[in-house]
Amino acid sequence: MRQSFSEWTKSGAPWVWLNAGAVAICLIMVIGLLSLIAVRGLGHFWPADVVQGTYVENDHSVRLIGERVQTEIVPAEQLRGSGVTVAENVEEMHRSLMKVGNRDHGGTDFIWIIDDFLGNKEKPEMLFTAERREWGNFYGYLRGIKEEGKLVASHDGYESSPEYQILWDALQNRIERVTSIQEKIDHIEKGEISSINYELERLRLKERSLQLKEVVETAPYQAITDRRLELDAEYESLQSELLALYKAINRDSITAEIANGQVVEFKIASIVRAFLPNDMGLGGKLVHYFQKLWEFVSTDPREANTEGGIFPAIFGTVMMVLIMSVIVTPFGVVAAVYLREYARQGFVTRLIRIAVNNLAGVPSIVYGVFGLGFFVYFLGGHIDDAFFPEAKPAPTFGTPGLMWASITLALLTVPVVIVATEEGLTRIPRAVREGSLALGATKFETLMKIVIPMASPAIMTGVILAIARAAGEVAPLMLVGVVKLAPSLPLDLNYPYLHLDQKFMHLGFHIYDVGFQSPNVEAARPLVYATALLLVIVIALLNLTAIQIRNHLREKFKALEM
Repeated sequence: MRQSFSEWTKSGAPWVWLNAGAVAICLIMVIGLLSLIAVRGLGHFWPADVVQGTYVENDHSVRLIGERVQTEIVPAEQLRGSGVTVAENVEEMHRSLMKVGNRDHGGTDFIWIIDDFLGNKEKPEMLFTAERREWGNFYGYLRGIKEEGKLVASHDGYESSPEYQILWDALQNRIERVTSIQEKIDHIEKGEISSINYELERLRLKERSLQLKEVVETAPYQAITDRRLELDAEYESLQSELLALYKAINRDSITAEIANGQVVEFKIASIVRAFLPNDMGLGGKLVHYFQKLWEFVSTDPREANTEGGIFPAIFGTVMMVLIMSVIVTPFGVVAAVYLREYARQGFVTRLIRIAVNNLAGVPSIVYGVFGLGFFVYFLGGHIDDAFFPEAKPAPTFGTPGLMWASITLALLTVPVVIVATEEGLTRIPRAVREGSLALGATKFETLMKIVIPMASPAIMTGVILAIARAAGEVAPLMLVGVVKLAPSLPLDLNYPYLHLDQKFMHLGFHIYDVGFQSPNVEAARPLVYATALLLVIVIALLNLTAIQIRNHLREKFKALEM
């Protein structure tokens, strides 16, 4: 029997289809956004071919070497307005953004070109790319290798040959040598010397503390002096070793020809890696790609955060979320248990619940201002007065740091945990509580052994929501602890190992800094997408871990619900 339109509407089927369509559209939008971020972010690490050609514009001809980054269509009228000579019958032209590198010689490593003006395009196998610790990428032809200023190998011409392969292999061997020496330098500077400096500072503070306490005995001072002399001797020994390593690492240099024909020289120590992109097969490019991906997630940033990795930001984000979760969970659960199980249900309790719900809608920057004023300046200042007087006037906890950032975000997310926990407590049947009390258990025992375990999945739901919100927050962190570049991780081998007073890096702030504060916007743009994708992955992994714990708890205490 055919159903009329009014009957079909009354059946509720249109609303089902409307909801299904809305969900489908949302899924498509989310998948599309993530796909866009993934393509633009992960594509940055693929070794692109390097193009060489002759660029002719307004009767001016130059040799151009670089890799194509993006292409767009522009109206010819716009080009004519910028002084470019374009034929009258042309309405639009293709324009490409080329990464030409060599910023130390050309002033900029990105230029826009008109595709039709680039002729004699080719991809010579000898063109090499060098990723450097400073000044970005270098593109050119390898001409020679010098050792202590003396030329030890060279090659002329633009065609590959066995002699050139020998020269290239020699460069790779020297890069490996430099990398090995650089690892030793980093170990000494960031490990041994850093530990010595940290202990020297602790000795200084200990001596200052004795002076403030007006200790007159010479033995404590003498012990500090003896230990300082030992550390000074270790420091001098390490400094001598460092000088030898720096001399060794700066021994070699290369000469290379750039696009304008000029032959330039720079130290091999400045090269992170060198490769021949036009001579690489698919296998070689895949190996290079995954090496770059691993570098991105495991190393420190360089070049004003536009090159290198973001490991400190990953570590800081995860550490802050874990500390925040440890703080917010007990406070949120205790508050919810009191409101549901102990507080008299009346006007005041309803008013408190309304206030808690409203707190969830307060802008996050307000929490940041509160955290800066109350936690950092008030609590931190009083903690310094009470426990760290020897460090003053330099603040210890009276300055933004990891602890205050975690507490501020715990305050921001505690309403979520309270509401979720209360909902979980409400769903537990009253008969369960009464049965436990009838068997002789106290109310506290009932809560700890029956009620809270049964509500633990709801508690974990609140924690999951708290993690999802806190991990992506940036505005309050800018006031209470996050920085552009942290000199060291807040977790190391120096006592007390976890340094809650230190500032840290964060993925969300890193995206903001690279995207809007970078001096080299074009170089930073791909890293914005890659970091955003990584932030989504980190949040997803944290949430999946919490979901797995919740599901385990749900299965564990399922018998109590029956």
